[in-house]
Amino acid sequence: MSIPQQGGGPIERFEQLAEYIASGEKPAADWRIGTEHEKFGFDTKTLRPLPYAGETSIEALLQGLRTRFGWEPLFEQEHLIGLTRNGANVSLEPGGQFELSGAPMATLHETRAELDTHLAEVAEIAGPMGAAFMGLGAAPVWREAEMPMMPKGRYRLMTAYMDRVGTMGKTMMYRTSTVQVNLDFGSEADMVKKMRVALALQPVATALFANSPFLDGKPNGFRSWRSNVWSHLDDARTGMLPFLFEDGAGYERYVDYVLDVPMYFVYRDGHYIDALGQSFRDFLKGELPALPGEKPTLSDWADHMTTVFPEARVKKYIEMRGADCGDRDHLVALPALWTGLMYDTGALDVAWDLVKGWTDATREGLRRAAAKSALQGEAEGVRLLDLSRQVVAIAREGLARRGLGEESCLDVLEPALATGAVAADRLLALYNGEWGGDLSRIYTACRF
Repeated sequence: MSIPQQGGGPIERFEQLAEYIASGEKPAADWRIGTEHEKFGFDTKTLRPLPYAGETSIEALLQGLRTRFGWEPLFEQEHLIGLTRNGANVSLEPGGQFELSGAPMATLHETRAELDTHLAEVAEIAGPMGAAFMGLGAAPVWREAEMPMMPKGRYRLMTAYMDRVGTMGKTMMYRTSTVQVNLDFGSEADMVKKMRVALALQPVATALFANSPFLDGKPNGFRSWRSNVWSHLDDARTGMLPFLFEDGAGYERYVDYVLDVPMYFVYRDGHYIDALGQSFRDFLKGELPALPGEKPTLSDWADHMTTVFPEARVKKYIEMRGADCGDRDHLVALPALWTGLMYDTGALDVAWDLVKGWTDATREGLRRAAAKSALQGEAEGVRLLDLSRQVVAIAREGLARRGLGEESCLDVLEPALATGAVAADRLLALYNGEWGGDLSRIYTACRF
């Protein structure tokens, strides 16, 4: 989840909403790779989730990183809720999932180095206090009542709202973790093409990185429970954005979509003001019930844009949101996959040719098949294993043409492409075999 945004001053013209997105346009030479990943922390003695405060806690970890490694603190009221350093941020998801939002990097080698530094720093602080972290897409054992709530006003408001609009909103907030990559675009047409490919092929990422087959201490019937959760969260702000495949798609159409999504909050003077279910269109007119007579700033618009959760999202860059968190090599492979597809013109063209004939039903069908069956899924005659082999080959060629030796970052995906078995399948095999149904062994197997 995002920290409060710094979008700018008063909105005086409606066109500023689209201009805000357009301000992210960059020439190809300036395109960068920003990787974000969340991970579950736990007490190594009790195997319980880390609370916010205490001797073995999220707060103690943040303080340790701040003191030892020069991170600058981010506070909400009196609570330390994040860190920043050299363009990167450490932040907290609602249930204490510990997130690194990496700095924009020029190469995947830099992305890998940043990740390794982060994991080493976290381990140096967490180890002595008896804490550790694991890479999974969903908390495998902990029930909802066991999950702590981080002291952020945004999360209190969202928690109260989730049961009104879906059935799995709180599960998403407190018991799922993801890895995503943020990539740049050069123009409105480039944004549209990249978003179309990103949305259509997000099920490939879901399938390849599926890593959440357990919930409440037992198999849940899905390879990516995290992805399934997003299908039952809030239809107004999730999904595959069919409108982006229609004629006329662009910045203005995306703005209309975001304006139609009900608000969560307005951030003022360090406080989150309840605007649950209210309309940003009313806000633009000075008629928001939460702040009568007040009109929004571009910072408010930037905040509101972070409360839509489609499978790929536009801000001043594009976010790929379809993958479960995994181990260290998979955390690098995810940005490698999308960088290879998006940052080479030839690869992007080939990927678009692969998917441009699909219908909304095909894209949605693949999304649901990937969550249920990973690489064994299919929809409308498209088999995810076959599709994934094609897509990874395209990405590999795109990376090779960058001439930086980055294509090796995709090697970790080859066993899955050869056998059709992803991380979730391997965990289920261990659970049903060597582990004898003892899921406590997953804390060691998936530990960073």
